[in-house]
Amino acid sequence: MRIASREQPGLVSVPGRPVATRLALAAPDRRVAARLVLAVVAGVVASGAAVGLLATSAWLITTAAAQPPVLILMVAIVAVRAFGVGRGVFRYVERLAAHDAAYRVLGEVRSRVAGRLEELAPAGLSLRSGDLLARLLLDVDAVLDLWLRVVLPVLVAAVTATATVALLVVLLPVAGASVALAVLVACTLVPWLTAATARRAERAIAGDRGEVAAGATEALLTAADVVAFNAVDDILAGFTAADARLAAAERRSAWSAGLGNALLALCVGAATVAGLVLGSQADISGPVFAVLVLTPLALADVLGGIPVAAQLAIRVRTSLSRLREVLAAPVPVVEPVVAEQLPSGRGLQVRGLRAGYEGPDVLRGIDLDLPEGSRVVVTGPSGSGKSTLAAVLLRFLDPRDGELLLDGVDLRRLAGDQLRSVVGLLTQESHVFDTSIRENLLLARPGGSDLELWRALYRARLGEFVEGLPEGLDTMVGEHGARLSGGERQRLAFARLLLADHDVLVLDEPTEHLDEETARTLLADLFVAAGRRTVVLLTHRPELAPHVTQPVLDLK
Repeated sequence: MRIASREQPGLVSVPGRPVATRLALAAPDRRVAARLVLAVVAGVVASGAAVGLLATSAWLITTAAAQPPVLILMVAIVAVRAFGVGRGVFRYVERLAAHDAAYRVLGEVRSRVAGRLEELAPAGLSLRSGDLLARLLLDVDAVLDLWLRVVLPVLVAAVTATATVALLVVLLPVAGASVALAVLVACTLVPWLTAATARRAERAIAGDRGEVAAGATEALLTAADVVAFNAVDDILAGFTAADARLAAAERRSAWSAGLGNALLALCVGAATVAGLVLGSQADISGPVFAVLVLTPLALADVLGGIPVAAQLAIRVRTSLSRLREVLAAPVPVVEPVVAEQLPSGRGLQVRGLRAGYEGPDVLRGIDLDLPEGSRVVVTGPSGSGKSTLAAVLLRFLDPRDGELLLDGVDLRRLAGDQLRSVVGLLTQESHVFDTSIRENLLLARPGGSDLELWRALYRARLGEFVEGLPEGLDTMVGEHGARLSGGERQRLAFARLLLADHDVLVLDEPTEHLDEETARTLLADLFVAAGRRTVVLLTHRPELAPHVTQPVLDLK
């Protein structure tokens, strides 16, 4: 049984609630929420211990200066020790619980995004590869910032600052009120100013990172062609410009963070001065006066995460929006809720096919009959829809209209994995992995014997070449098969296709980058090796194709 879409609860857009919708993406489940509550409680206790340590120390030092009996100091001495030890212990508990919870949420979000990419690939992915990689890695990591550097510090600071103000109000109401005002400014005006000055930069950072990643990825993948056409300077100029925009945005972000920290220090300093002035005019003891003056200084550590949280909240919101773009992208194929069994026959029929990606139809009214064991060539210029037809035949893309039948069964009633066990694809850029020939072949048949691997290689007319290599099947092919020629890479990919034992082979421009003689020889060998399998050759050079059993279909 297959479900049409792995849409997760909380991912459906809520009209009028864009922020809630974005945060729902990183919402924890009940078990993870319990860990986050534990982290908040431990953080409050740790921050409270820091405040208590400073307040108790102030009282103890000023009281001890009068040289009272030691028994008067014993409780304060024990409290100082308890606060000092407790601060470290509870801070450790906070970090442990918070990171455990945040990484669990991160794993869930990453799994959700990866699952969606699996549903979208390959026809539904319109993003540049580098930008897609940035979303999968950098933007997903924003979940950590959301919980560890935005939500948790704000909650801990709010509870601890409120308790500190309550303590000071008890000691001297007017001093407590002044500290409350400073805390209110630090928790409202300071983060607002920080966010306002950083908003443009933070929104740009995520997109600029994706642009830099995309430029770097494309430059690496096309390095040989770029050097060959003497276009290095243009590529580097574009990449440098993107990197400069990212650096400028990060500098503006750093300036905003510095502004927030400076304003926070002013607020804490103002609260300390207020305690000093108001306490000196009040009828209170020296130890209480010391507590009023020094306790607000502990708020610098408690409130220190507020400006950063305000700044990161914008970046997190932008990153989560970018992730939602991926999750909200329409799937190119809707899997049946209950898939039918594969039919016994392997004949394909296409009737009135209309298909395309975004925009108008690329294929219009296509009819095609493919009896078992037939050979057909589909030709047409670039952009005429040959690759679109291949995507439809392999259920990478659903048609907009028409019928596609496998032995009379509509392909849309079969699961994609089912169909792709019958229909295989060889493209002009079939990927060859940077590993051995053996490992590249075993992708098609895990656990296959050496005899099966050699048989596939010889059927693809690559056996003698591999046998002549010093390490044979264990020869490393290099990145993207760099140690092989173009024809050898295609033959290796075809051997892998034969090893998968598909009944219908779709060959999409398999000779695109080869010279005419090599292309003609390769196609002849592919048709022979295909045996009784059905072969659909998609090419703009039909004159190179061997004998076919069906009329050539021209997509003009």
